[in-house]
Amino acid sequence: MQEFAEFASANLFLVTGLIASGLAVLFYELRLKARDIGSVSAAMAVRVINDGVAVIDLRAPELFAAGHIVDAKNIPEAKLLEEPAALDGNKKGTLLVCDTGSRSASVATQLRKRATQNIFTIKGGLAAWQQENLPVVRD
Repeated sequence: MQEFAEFASANLFLVTGLIASGLAVLFYELRLKARDIGSVSAAMAVRVINDGVAVIDLRAPELFAAGHIVDAKNIPEAKLLEEPAALDGNKKGTLLVCDTGSRSASVATQLRKRATQNIFTIKGGLAAWQQENLPVVRD
């Protein structure tokens, strides 16, 4: 222990840099974990949907019409953030969907800050859904 204290005092910048980089990695990992709390795989999304969770598609209406998950409702991101009460109809929860999963994750984080519970997103968004060859319907 004596040798460690001598090394730390002799190499103060090195030890400070090591501690700072360790804290930066810890902060980054915790931030990723917090953002990923409600993310589910496409296969798990099917289970969640079968359990009665409502599906909200955040994409533009023309993209929604080109292909969406069965029984999904199209509510644009801005409208959902203005009126989060639209999610109150389903007590089992809500699955948010976008093209790649990044916008839906951001919206889910904002809604969770407003104490809205049971918000899920699909890792990879509708692209991951289609990559798994899961069905989409067109209007």
